[in-house]
Amino acid sequence: MNANCAVAALRYVPTCRWLAGWILCGVLVAGGAWPAECAPQERAAGSPSPPAESPGAERLSQRLSPLISRRNTGTQEQEHTAPGRPQQAPTSLAALIAEAVQNNPAILAAEDAVHAAAQMPAQARALPDPHFIAQQFAVGSPRPFAGYTNSDFAYFGLGASQEFPYPGKRGLRSAVAEREADVRRQSAEIVRREEIEKLKEAYYRLAYLQQVLAIHHQHDALVQQIAAAAEIRYRAGQGNQQDILRAQLEHTRVLRDLSMTDQEGGEAQAELKRILNRPQGSPDVVTEPLALTELTLPQETLVARAREENPDVRERAELVRKSQAEVDLARREFRPDFGLSYMWQRTDPEYYRAYYMLTFDVNFPRRKPRQAALAAAEINTERARREQAAQAQAAQAEAIKQIVDVRGSDEQAHIYREGLIPQARAAFEAGMAAYESGREDFQTLLSSAMDVLNLDLEYQQTLLAHQLGIARIERLTGTVEP
Repeated sequence: MNANCAVAALRYVPTCRWLAGWILCGVLVAGGAWPAECAPQERAAGSPSPPAESPGAERLSQRLSPLISRRNTGTQEQEHTAPGRPQQAPTSLAALIAEAVQNNPAILAAEDAVHAAAQMPAQARALPDPHFIAQQFAVGSPRPFAGYTNSDFAYFGLGASQEFPYPGKRGLRSAVAEREADVRRQSAEIVRREEIEKLKEAYYRLAYLQQVLAIHHQHDALVQQIAAAAEIRYRAGQGNQQDILRAQLEHTRVLRDLSMTDQEGGEAQAELKRILNRPQGSPDVVTEPLALTELTLPQETLVARAREENPDVRERAELVRKSQAEVDLARREFRPDFGLSYMWQRTDPEYYRAYYMLTFDVNFPRRKPRQAALAAAEINTERARREQAAQAQAAQAEAIKQIVDVRGSDEQAHIYREGLIPQARAAFEAGMAAYESGREDFQTLLSSAMDVLNLDLEYQQTLLAHQLGIARIERLTGTVEP
């Protein structure tokens, strides 16, 4: 490949179609240079010779030569290190899930929250902190121990006090804390499933993009085959230069699609490494090819598990239990708490005796704030029940929707694999033979090649949609399909 290809091609553009030269130059700059054989060297006998190149076209070709040369160099490097053909062995999804469970920061933070919440019941169950008292009472002077030997009012005292909540309050507070720990546990399960679902989505999307890269390379091979057949017909005087230009345009589109797919693959790699907590500069993940995962459980079982095993629904259920415990505690808060204190006071032992004081106190809760607290707890309980019912309905509806989508994509994938794709390939092969023998035009042949490309891409998109649906069902139900 070299810049002279463009110059040679421009010389074959008729003067009356000077605009086509501009289009050709734009294609060459965007898509790279032609193969050497794309510039015909001989014409069949009787064919009209091309007109002389205009001065404007000559200047344009001179300006484009260095740009085309640089594009050629970049294209060769890209083809030499084409993505989608990794050398390292693929990593299974199960291995990455195990790694994410061990290293994902969000999952680990949620587990830490569970461990912290597990320490709360012991704190709620404990008695209030005791109080220890040291007193010194002086008489006649602010000096310490003034009057200690000559007054029976001066003394030094030690004491302690302890508050005792009404029986049952500490147990109910502990129950509320235990329910909060259960809520945290379900919240951690939600985080774990969400991160695993994101991992599966990134993994399946990366596998899809790697397959798309291979499909574009296969399509480019078909385009090159078509271009070679068009060149043969052009040399024989049976074709026209427009067919060669259109083949090269399609090759340039393949380069664009490869670049865009590689960009999306880089984004998927970044998401995978984020979930796995790997350095962004670490080696890229190589996925296994996409394959259909069959649903092994009936719809009724999956819907029941979405209602019973879904962590979002379970979290709402734990919130209901917590609210009920808060209602019981609010009712018990109407009961009084108690206090007990003991004080020992010592004056001069030579003249006076010691004093001993035991105190028992009771508080009387105000009813109005306690009634408001009870009403709020009952309202929160009813709200939690309604949220649980709404979440259960949403989980079941989402499960049914995903099951329908998965079964539909499963059926469509079989149609692509066993019907559409083989038929499109057979049509292209027949069209190629007809084009080489002059019984089919170039546009029909190129359309057949595009049908093969589009159906291959649609099949991979169907596989991706199917696997993403499986991942969502697994998150909703907690069932891992083999």
